[in-house]
Amino acid sequence: MSEQNQIIIFDTTLRDGEQSPGCSMNLEEKLKMARLLDEMGVDVIEAGFPIASRGDFEAVEAISREIKNATVAGLCRAVKRDIEASADAIKSAPHKRIHTFISTSPLHMKYKLQMTPEAVLEAISESVSFARNFTDDVEWSAEDGSRTEDDFLCRCVEAAIAAGATTINIPDTVGYAMPEDYAAKFIMLRERVPNIDRAILSVHCHNDLGLAVANSLAGIVAGARQIECTINGIGERAGNAALEEVIMAMRTRPDAMPYTNNIKTEMITKVSRTLSSITGFVVQPNKAIVGANAFAHESGIHQDGVLKHAQTYEIMTPESVGLTRSNLVMGKHSGRHAFKSKLEEMGYNLGENAFEDAFNRFKDLADKKKNIFDEDIIALVEDSTGRDNENIKFVSLVIQAGTKGPQIASIEMDVDGERKFAMSEGNGPVDAIFKAIRMIIPHDDAVLQLYQVHAVTGGTDAQAEVSVKIEENGKTVVGQGTDADTLVASARAYIHALNKLVDKRARTAPPEIKMSSAERAGP
Repeated sequence: MSEQNQIIIFDTTLRDGEQSPGCSMNLEEKLKMARLLDEMGVDVIEAGFPIASRGDFEAVEAISREIKNATVAGLCRAVKRDIEASADAIKSAPHKRIHTFISTSPLHMKYKLQMTPEAVLEAISESVSFARNFTDDVEWSAEDGSRTEDDFLCRCVEAAIAAGATTINIPDTVGYAMPEDYAAKFIMLRERVPNIDRAILSVHCHNDLGLAVANSLAGIVAGARQIECTINGIGERAGNAALEEVIMAMRTRPDAMPYTNNIKTEMITKVSRTLSSITGFVVQPNKAIVGANAFAHESGIHQDGVLKHAQTYEIMTPESVGLTRSNLVMGKHSGRHAFKSKLEEMGYNLGENAFEDAFNRFKDLADKKKNIFDEDIIALVEDSTGRDNENIKFVSLVIQAGTKGPQIASIEMDVDGERKFAMSEGNGPVDAIFKAIRMIIPHDDAVLQLYQVHAVTGGTDAQAEVSVKIEENGKTVVGQGTDADTLVASARAYIHALNKLVDKRARTAPPEIKMSSAERAGP
């Protein structure tokens, strides 16, 4: 495969993806995802928007120190202090990129920027030139590029390249484009911009009309060589192009998409589930590639065909995206060595504390559940990792419930190393649990916005995966908990959210930074 057909995968899960309402991540969670993205072979990791908050800056800075293979990018507006913040945050990265943007559509220039086209052109030249003082790898984005007039877009792109931009991104910021129209933009730019050969063209598509993946692939066919995407398609509003979908489209249909990339597809399922665990956003069952039903067959005709030859109804193998079909041949008599070997086979290498927690919970589960599936193990591992440093920890729970009432919850927790106990009545067992937790950790201003239960596998003995969303004074966090007992999972999820809320209180934006939601949104 020629170098001209190599596609750069630019992952913006940690920046655009994190802007999904309720999808924010703390520093450790961002580092965990960045390590996985780097291991999976992502070429560019957009680690955040450094000027947006102290937390964003610290996350980009930490990721820059940690990641050795992928290029680490920081997003910034066409403003010098933004660019300086990005440059400072990414300075430790072996491979670094500054990604600067400004709106170019008539609508955005008039109402959002309140700038003339000539002023926007001047800002493009100045910002890109300034960014080149810090790195040779500068990406420029025409926000709302798909709704930008062709003549003006050509002038902007030419100016950005002349100022030193090495990547030119034409985002479909509001998911408005049709595939043929989006492709036409790239064909037009390649024909009309005289210095276009000095930059790589990039696609960045939102999914408001469900066309993000289709538009991204159309842009690639039309000459773009970088795809900006996110795991599970998370992102602003309806989300971004899903990394797993664009990758598997190219892998499955090389006849129509003769392009190559560096992604290790066997890691797709693991990375998808890790993100889902961190954010509490459950992947819909019929989601392409990573949904629970993606390789499931219920129709008798389909089942018969698959049993005779898998390719009758499966255009890719489950193994190609990191799935296995077999049950764990393990149970309550399985030892640490066997469990550790199974985790390594599934791509997990846990620290001592996380391993002990996962193993102990596995043994407890094996006492309760006849068949243990890979999905059960993944859920346990994801629920056990990254929580060693939490100050609030679940210990035990006793519930009195039923039709005769009252419903009472008795809970034990460790708070900063001190064992605490509370008992509360509630309107149902879940309400009683959450009230008891509030007695130990008062948080009167916090509001429970979402309580969601999801079965990890089928069967009446399936583990429950619970997600809760808490909002306090504009700060929103999502917590997740897994257990064979739905009520225990509920307590774990609520406590997980509380830990994130405490962390988020300490990471509020500096008072001098006043960014509107439109300014923060980016491409």
